[in-house]
Amino acid sequence: MNRGSRLLIILSKNPEAGMVKTRLAKTIGDEKALEIYEILRQHTARTAEKVHAKRLVFYSRFIPSFDLFLPGNFSARLQDGDDLGERMLHAIKCGFESGFHHVILIGTDCYELSPAILEDAFSVLERADAVIGPAIDGGFYLIGMNRVMPELFLERKWSTSDVLRETIAILHQLDTSYELLVELSDIDTFDDLKKSPLWTSKP
Repeated sequence: MNRGSRLLIILSKNPEAGMVKTRLAKTIGDEKALEIYEILRQHTARTAEKVHAKRLVFYSRFIPSFDLFLPGNFSARLQDGDDLGERMLHAIKCGFESGFHHVILIGTDCYELSPAILEDAFSVLERADAVIGPAIDGGFYLIGMNRVMPELFLERKWSTSDVLRETIAILHQLDTSYELLVELSDIDTFDDLKKSPLWTSKP
């Protein structure tokens, strides 16, 4: 296996109060929501660093001169696109255009994500064309593929409970082999936070 053929992409918002975790902020306020978001980003960075792959972070507004991902074992670029689907597609296309064969994309919302799960995802791409990490809310915390599939990202409605089901339906339409990973929880709302290990591990 050529480890250099693997790329792990992380979509990260720039950590600014009032700009991140807005649904969570409605309950706990902007500053606390930012604090939670930074904990999630730290967890994502630590997890990603343990995976045998190149790592590329796409920031939402600007590339900072210093960040918990930078400087370090991460390269950085800017997100591009009018909605989440376009931004994900742009990042994945950049990965394949850079010569990678297995490209996996994650966000920074999943506190249950582990290096083993990411390694499993890359292993799936050795035998299937796509891999999805299903989220309990009906979306996904991870998507990976061996080629660009614009149909998965364009003209879609995001942040609904139908995202995962519709994504799988599109893969079937494309006659694309895929596997599902273990189901995990994203942290987007106060209810998500209360159910998460992040909440139960509080002193």
